[in-house]
Amino acid sequence: MVVESLQMTHVLFHFTTIAWRQSTHLPRQKNPKPIIKTLCIPEQKISNKSDEKTPTPSMAAEKQYWLLKTEPGEWSWEDQAANGGVTKWDGVKNKQAQKYLKSMKLSDLCFFYHSGTKARRVVGVVSVLREWYSEGGDDAVVDVKAVGEMRRPVDLKEMKRDQGLKGFALFRQPRLSVVPVSEDVWMKICDLGSGYEGDGNAFEDDGSGGESGGEGDE
Repeated sequence: MVVESLQMTHVLFHFTTIAWRQSTHLPRQKNPKPIIKTLCIPEQKISNKSDEKTPTPSMAAEKQYWLLKTEPGEWSWEDQAANGGVTKWDGVKNKQAQKYLKSMKLSDLCFFYHSGTKARRVVGVVSVLREWYSEGGDDAVVDVKAVGEMRRPVDLKEMKRDQGLKGFALFRQPRLSVVPVSEDVWMKICDLGSGYEGDGNAFEDDGSGGESGGEGDE
């Protein structure tokens, strides 16, 4: 009886040990799955987002600068202002000048230049409101709007005296009514004229405003 009792005790201990091992090992086999799943979901989302191709905005076109000539007797800065600051720039016949008009882009800045025998000077700044179009034939037309008047008109002779403006297209191609202006030349002329209204800079009026007598240059 004692032997049988010991055998039964051994059997019970054996089954108890097996049951304890099962009870301790089974949860360990189930636990890793939800943990791994929880960790993988955000990693996959991050990975997917990084793989997505985000649209790259096209680089904005570089601003260009120009000079537009006009006879004050035909169309002056005062006429431009009286017309709500907006006008179409037409009547350009020279092929090279037309080519320059067609190269203008929206918001490009242009010096408004009074030509003629009495006064040859930069008097204001306009911007391109509408890129080139045609009203029939081969003529190119752009619409421009006034930005602001020069704080001090910049006379042709004054520009010619400035070494920083050497080689300016206005001097090399005096008969063209539309000429390109490099950024350096633009900044230099603005500096000579103390800027223009609407340029975001504030200058004290030096009392030298108003138009001086013109020179008989081209």
